[in-house]
Amino acid sequence: MVSSTVPCNWNGVDIAFKVDAGSNQNYLAVLIEDEAGDGELSAVELLQSGGGSWEQMQRSWGAVWKYNSAGPALKAPFSFRLTNGSGKTLVASNVIPAGWTPGGTYRSVVNF
Repeated sequence: MVSSTVPCNWNGVDIAFKVDAGSNQNYLAVLIEDEAGDGELSAVELLQSGGGSWEQMQRSWGAVWKYNSAGPALKAPFSFRLTNGSGKTLVASNVIPAGWTPGGTYRSVVNF
């Protein structure tokens, strides 16, 4: 299988999380962009406010990852743990704040 992603090279630019317009209190989808030099994420996990455990997100399409809450409403701020194609992991802590809006873009302070 041939990968259809093109490696990007956004050195010095922090990873951005664009919240999909269809996101709501029980469903979160984010477009994750500007991963320096990698272009491919193999896993994305979500951590809601209050700690708890990391929840696995599912790839929706392309660089969009989604999470459906099976329980109570999602609680921001949200942190993301990203794993790239070579297995390197990083955490974008509290990158999507409480009061987030669908369609909003939120920049982290991290990159691969």
